Amino acid sequence: MKDLHLIVVGRLGDKNIEELEKDYFKRLTVPKLTIYEARAHSEDLNKEAKEVIARIDEISKNENPYIVLLAENGKQFTSVNFSKWLSNVYERQSVIFIIGGASGHGEAVIKRAHFRLSLSELTYPHKLARLLLVEQIYRAQTIVANHPYNK
Repeated sequence: MKDLHLIVVGRLGDKNIEELEKDYFKRLTVPKLTIYEARAHSEDLNKEAKEVIARIDEISKNENPYIVLLAENGKQFTSVNFSKWLSNVYERQSVIFIIGGASGHGEAVIKRAHFRLSLSELTYPHKLARLLLVEQIYRAQTIVANHPYNK
């Protein structure tokens, strides 16, 4: 089993959301999740892409991770199916999720991606998308463990 990584363009900067995220981190045991914040560049996708690619390369030194973009045109799952999909992927290799900046993902990042994931047909602020993804990763863990959290 490998680790999970989340690269987010921009900082969280909201104490209330930070507290909620910390609560899920305390609960999350397997898989390990690490969050990296890449600098936002006033919606300059090329500069943001360079920041994200640098993080991907830093994480990927000794492995070939599966790169997942969060995107409005990505695949949507139920929580149970997301849990099955995620378990299947990270048993084979580490996974890097990427939440882009306000204008989306730069072309260099899109070219590196293996998969696109959508949390919903709704549009969320990046801060909430980040929290929702962390919560869904925790939920996936509880589903695999047959924990009653998902009921």
